Amino acid sequence: MFENREAIFTQLKDILVEMFEVEPEDVREDAHLSDDLDIDSIDAVDLIVRLKELTGKKIAPEEFKNVRTVGDVMSAIEKVVAE
Repeated sequence: MFENREAIFTQLKDILVEMFEVEPEDVREDAHLSDDLDIDSIDAVDLIVRLKELTGKKIAPEEFKNVRTVGDVMSAIEKVVAE
């Protein structure tokens, strides 16, 4: 499912559109989660839970502590999947 960065982006975009009703065209690697996509800290917890379900791996909240953009989320997913 997360075989490369492009696949991660596609899956993440689908999740953001589905869960948080963001416009697909607003989801870019440089899009800021709170400023551009209106995703707050509670939403971020929901996102972590969803990603845990998809990856089958526990994602520690501290992994997402410094996440600010869609690209940051993608990098965090890459790190978790690689472990």
